[in-house]
Amino acid sequence: MTDTADYPSDDFYPEPTQPSGWLTDEDLAVVRAQLPLVYVDAVPVRVDDSGDVISVGLLLRVNTQGVMTRALVSGRVMYHERLRDALLRHIEKDLGPVALPQVPPSPQPFTVAEYFPTPGITAFHDPRQHAVSLAYVVPVTGDCRPQQNALDLAWLTPEEACADDVQAEMMNGQGMLLKQAMAHVGRLP
Repeated sequence: MTDTADYPSDDFYPEPTQPSGWLTDEDLAVVRAQLPLVYVDAVPVRVDDSGDVISVGLLLRVNTQGVMTRALVSGRVMYHERLRDALLRHIEKDLGPVALPQVPPSPQPFTVAEYFPTPGITAFHDPRQHAVSLAYVVPVTGDCRPQQNALDLAWLTPEEACADDVQAEMMNGQGMLLKQAMAHVGRLP
C-alpha cells in the first residue's frame, strides 16, 4: 500500500490581500520624488453614425492658483489596475456614471506623453512629478455631467477646441495633447 500525502491546510498558503492601489499622501510624495508614475489621458468625443468626431468634451476646472482652466480627463493608473479599467474609472469620475464610454476591445493610445517636473523638457509639464501618460480618444454616448472638482463640461467642435483662445485656457501641455488627438482622428483644422 502506498502512503498518500495530505494537501497543506488552507492557512499554509495565506491568501494575498487584494491590492487597493492607494498610497498615503506621504508614500505618494516619496514615490513621486523617485519614480515616474503611469497615467492615462482621455479625450472624450462624440461621433456621428460614420464614426467621425463631431465634438470634444472639455472640463472646466479651477487650478491651485485659482485660475479657470480647460482640461482633459486624466488620472493615475493604480497598482494592479488594467489600463482599460483606469480609463473607465477616470471617465466615470470626471463625466459621471452614465457617460457610457466606448473603450475598444484592444485599446491603443494615440500617443504617449511624458510629463516632467522641469518645464521645457517636453511640451508636457507636471510640477508634482515625472509621469508617463498613455493618451486615448474615447467616444462617449451617454449623459455626461461634470463631477468631482470640475465646474462644467463643454462640448466643442474640433475646430473650436483647437482654436487659440481655447488652447490658451489649457495648462501643462494638454492643449498640445488635444491637437495631437484631433490630428490622429483626422480633425485637426
